[in-house]
Amino acid sequence: MKRKSFNKVIALMLASAMTVGLAACGNGGDAAGSSQPASSSGSAAASSSQQTAASSSAAGSEAEATPIERQTITWSVIDLNAGNNNVGQYAEEIFQKIEDYVGHDIEITWVANDVLAEKNSLAFASPKTMPMIMSYGGTMTGDVVSAAKDGAFIDLNDYIWDSEKYPNLSGMSKEVAANLTVDGHLIALPRTRVVGRYGLCYRQDWAEALGVELPANATPEDVYNMLVAMKNGNDQHEGFCEFPMEMTKYTGPFDIIQTWFGCGNGWAEVNGELVPVWMQDEYFEAVEYIKKLYDEKLMPQDWPDRPTETWSDGCKKGDNGVYIDVLDSGKRIWNYFVAEETKTPSVVNPDETASMTLYGAVNGHTLATAGYNGFFTLSATTLDTPEKIEAALTILDRLNDPEMMVLTQFGLEGINYELDDQGRVVKLDAEDEALAGNYKGLNQLLTFLPSTEETTVPVVTTERDDAQNAAYAAALPYAEVDPALSFKVNSATYALNGKDLDDQATALRTQYICGAISLDEFKSGLDSIRANGYDQIIAEINEQYKANQ
Repeated sequence: MKRKSFNKVIALMLASAMTVGLAACGNGGDAAGSSQPASSSGSAAASSSQQTAASSSAAGSEAEATPIERQTITWSVIDLNAGNNNVGQYAEEIFQKIEDYVGHDIEITWVANDVLAEKNSLAFASPKTMPMIMSYGGTMTGDVVSAAKDGAFIDLNDYIWDSEKYPNLSGMSKEVAANLTVDGHLIALPRTRVVGRYGLCYRQDWAEALGVELPANATPEDVYNMLVAMKNGNDQHEGFCEFPMEMTKYTGPFDIIQTWFGCGNGWAEVNGELVPVWMQDEYFEAVEYIKKLYDEKLMPQDWPDRPTETWSDGCKKGDNGVYIDVLDSGKRIWNYFVAEETKTPSVVNPDETASMTLYGAVNGHTLATAGYNGFFTLSATTLDTPEKIEAALTILDRLNDPEMMVLTQFGLEGINYELDDQGRVVKLDAEDEALAGNYKGLNQLLTFLPSTEETTVPVVTTERDDAQNAAYAAALPYAEVDPALSFKVNSATYALNGKDLDDQATALRTQYICGAISLDEFKSGLDSIRANGYDQIIAEINEQYKANQ
C-alpha cells in the first residue's frame, strides 16, 4: 500500500473519531449526544482514538524498544463463507502483510458458524490443545461461563487496560466489559457492534403506492394497517403479496415487536426489581398483537418451519414487504433491488428501482444490541507464557490499527480498491467475487475496538449506506437494553439451565401464536418455568442488581 495514500485514510479516520467525540461533548449530555456509541466508551475511548495514529506509526519502534521473540498464535475463527476465506491470487500476500505488521505468526482454523458452539465445547475437554484464541458468536452462554469459572480463560483485566501497550483494546466500553465479566474476571474481548441496529424495514414503493408510509413516531397500529394494505390493496392497487411480513423460525422479530409495547429487552426493571419480560402485562399485549398478525395471515403460516438461511429472501423476491430485524439487512435487500442482475422496478415508477425504507423504532421503542456480537477468549492453558499472552493481545490490538482495518476489509490498494481524491475507499472488486476472495473472511479477526465509530474506514457511500447510518442514529436513543445482561453471566442457575428455560418460554410463545395451546395453557407453562428454576434465577440476578445500586 502506498504510504502517501494510506496516510489519507488514517487522517480521515482520526478526524471522524474526533468529530464524534466533539459532538458528544457539545450536546451537553442530552439524548442525541449521549446516544452515540463512542460516548459510551467514556474518556478511555476518547483518549484511545487520539492515540491510535501514534500507535500505528510507532508500532515498529515500540517493538524495537521492548522486543519479544516472535510467537506462533493459534486461532479458531468463524467461517461464514463455506471455506472460501482468504483465497485467491493475492491471498497469501495479504496474510503475510498481516503477520509482518503484528510481528507474530498466526495459524487459523476456520470453523463453520453452525458447528462453532459444538467445536468450542469439545475444545474445553482437551485444554492442552485448545486454540490460543477462540471465537464465539452471539453473547455469553452457560458453557462459556462454566468454563470461565473453571479457570479456562485468561483474566484480561490484568492486561488490556494498559493504554500505552494496547491503545485500541483499552478503549473498550466499561458497560460492554461488564457483560463479559464472570466472578470479577474479564474473560473475553467483544466484537463491538452498533447498539441501535434493530428496527423495521419496508418496501417503500409499495407503501407509497398504497398511501401507508409510516409517519414519524409510528404505532403498532400503523404497522398493522400497512400490512393489511400490502395484502389487500386499495381502490387503486390490488394487494402486492399474500403474506406481507417476512418470518422464519428465527424469532428475533418478535423480540423487537415486544419492545414496541414497552415490556423491555429480555428483562425489565419493574418496581425496583428485574424480571423477565414475560412476567409483564405488556408482554401479553405484544403476543396478542403478533397472534393477530398470524391469525389474519399477515405473516407466513408455516413460519416455525422456515429455515433461517432463507431470511430476507421473501422481501427480495417480492413475496413479503416488511422485514423486522437488523437495519443493515434492509439495506442488503435494497442492494438486491438495485444490482444489475436482480434489478427490481418500482411499482410507482418502472423507470426506477424498488427501494426499502429503514425505519427503526416503533412507538418510541426498539431492541438494543448488547454492544457486541461475538467475542474472543484467550486460553489460560495454551497461552502458557507471558510472551505468548503478550503476542496474542498485540495481534488483537494491532489488527484494529487503520492500516489493518483497511487491509482486512478491503484488500490491496490498486488491486481490490483505490482511493479517491478525498482519501475514501472505492472498491474495484465489487463485481468480482474471485478478486474479493483475497481478503474474504479476514474481517472476522477484528474486534472493532475501541468502538465501531472510531474504527470506521472512510468509504465512498451509496444512498443505501447513508440510509442505514441515518436509521442507526435515529434508532439509538430508543434502543432498549437488557438490564440483566451482565448479571445473567454471574447467575449460577442461569449458567446451568437458563438458556434451556428461555428456549421453553420461546416455544410456548410460538405454540400460542400458532393456536396449538390456549392462553391459560401458555400462562400455566410460564408458571412451570418459574417453578423449575426461573424464580431462583430472578433471585440471583436481583441480589446482584441491588448490590450494584
